[in-house]
Amino acid sequence: MRYLTESEYALASRFLFLSMALVVIQKDLLAIEQGTVLKIKEPYLDLLKKIEKRALLERQELRKYMYKQKLQVHALEKNDTFTAYLFICGGREEKRNYFNPAIRKQVEQILHQLINDLTNATKYSSTS
Repeated sequence: MRYLTESEYALASRFLFLSMALVVIQKDLLAIEQGTVLKIKEPYLDLLKKIEKRALLERQELRKYMYKQKLQVHALEKNDTFTAYLFICGGREEKRNYFNPAIRKQVEQILHQLINDLTNATKYSSTS
């Protein structure tokens, strides 16, 4: 049974998957900084830092809105196949199970969105 509205769920799940995307970005930044695979690291580091900054700003806005809505997300349990999260909003609770490859796909989509948003913003600002 669903206890959260569609907009509450959309907000909380965006926050959840954006937080996961930030972890991926930060790990990739660290890997590039410490790795020696790339001959010229700076452009990639610059891009990842800009993406990270944009994601952090969005997550901060989401967190503020979630606080106002009394909306929380808590990790419950994880195994090789599924991860469970508890969504709480105004005393209503809803448990959702996510297939781990589906989580990966959601995080990948958010990374694509962040990259596209950044490249589109750069493209439009450089032509003005």
